[in-house]
Amino acid sequence: QVHLVESGGGLVQAGGSLRLSCAASGRSISSYAMGWFRQAPGKEREFVAAISWSGYSAYYADSVKGRFTMSRDNAKNTVFLQMNNLKPEDTAVYYCADSPRIKLPISASEYRHWGQGTQVTVSS
Repeated sequence: QVHLVESGGGLVQAGGSLRLSCAASGRSISSYAMGWFRQAPGKEREFVAAISWSGYSAYYADSVKGRFTMSRDNAKNTVFLQMNNLKPEDTAVYYCADSPRIKLPISASEYRHWGQGTQVTVSS
């Protein structure tokens, strides 16, 4: 059984940066695509970023392109989300999840296991 744990969230001023981590245990994630999603109060969970099993291909929501970068370290069974130039609109709980493959458009329904989430709050 895979267990995903997000970390790295916190409070940051607009324009600042955070790096989120998602550590997997229970099995290797090396053969899985991974994704980041976020959910703000009163809103539906939305796609943020996804990366292929090799790390060669990455995809981003239009709202974060040019600001966020997703990466993975399969040897450490961990994926990351580097978030730069943060905006108040980025405030949400961020979740990571795994998928057997990337399908476009990306839907949360394709992702099988989810972490508990980490809170990101961006002040203006």
